[in-house]
Amino acid sequence: MRILFKILKMIVGILASIVGMIVLIAVIFINTSPEFGAKSEGLRLEKIKSSENFKNGKFQNLTETDVSGDMNYTKTLSEYFTNGNKVPDWSIPVNKISSETISKTSDSTTKITWFGHSALLLEIDGKKIFLDPMLGDVPAPHPFLGAKRFNDTLPLAIENIPNMDAVLISHDHYDHLDYGSIKKLKDRVGHFYVPLGVGAHLISWGVAEEKITEMDWWESTSFSGIQLTATPSRHFSGRGVTDRFSTQWSSWVIKGKKDNIYFSGDSGYDSHFKEIGNKFGPFDLAIMECGQYDAQWPLIHMMPEETVQATIDVKGKILLPIHWGAFKLGLHSWTDPIERVTIEAASKNIAIATPIIGEAVTVGEPIPTSEWWKHSNH
Repeated sequence: MRILFKILKMIVGILASIVGMIVLIAVIFINTSPEFGAKSEGLRLEKIKSSENFKNGKFQNLTETDVSGDMNYTKTLSEYFTNGNKVPDWSIPVNKISSETISKTSDSTTKITWFGHSALLLEIDGKKIFLDPMLGDVPAPHPFLGAKRFNDTLPLAIENIPNMDAVLISHDHYDHLDYGSIKKLKDRVGHFYVPLGVGAHLISWGVAEEKITEMDWWESTSFSGIQLTATPSRHFSGRGVTDRFSTQWSSWVIKGKKDNIYFSGDSGYDSHFKEIGNKFGPFDLAIMECGQYDAQWPLIHMMPEETVQATIDVKGKILLPIHWGAFKLGLHSWTDPIERVTIEAASKNIAIATPIIGEAVTVGEPIPTSEWWKHSNH
């Protein structure tokens, strides 16, 4: 009996050592890995504290929002790793483009090219603006911590992307703000426009401070004659264990000389869509999140039917659904977002663009409407 007790004691000691080592490695990783970004200081911190949207040490949504919802973590984790067509069993199609094509941005044409998920290249008034350029393979601080991208290749390799006039960031979650992508793009970007607090991440990654403009909700700035306005969304932020709500999350209004674009970022459905539509609409193109939703977290991501209603609210003439077709971040099948949103758009008589990744949507021209997700190439 005494021998058995000694063996059990030894096993417990070994397990405790292993757990302690894992915790130590995690703490060191979180505190030393650059992927986690940095906290605001000085004038940038003062601007955060003076925002009416920052209360009790954290950013707030316009409406009370329980981020965790009715989350059953054990059930969710189990469902995430079970089958259910959450990932395509083929590399989804990608339309390859050239850097020369992008370099010849027209002054008179407004064009948007989807790079998958929420990454988009907007060409407007002769300027090139990248929205949420997450071009990495995994939306996580380490490759072991996330599921890989659905497609084997990007429309254009990140190394071949020509100089960008600006980058817009919606918020600091890993599937929108990617350390590796920023490091590779930063010297080819004229200016970064980001929500409050996000600038600290960029500065820690080597972006020159003078190239960053942080904006609060409803603030506007002019960029080469293009009006950029940071507008509300219903979501949250954070890249580490303790920094949730420490940076702001935004949607964006991009108004050119003749075309008006809305980019929702990540958002649950709420009254802010109508307010944005009344203040800044109508929009020639509404780029709206549609994916990674679940009944357990209904307030921070929209169901596809709500995506259509939000498009109606902002007075969008054409809906371009995003935040799907690249990563497994939810529990639904990978085609559920596009299947449901196209049905709902048709029932509400809303024009919807369904490009393959890399296929351009040009304002004023016929929009792509193929059901490419139904056609496996094997």
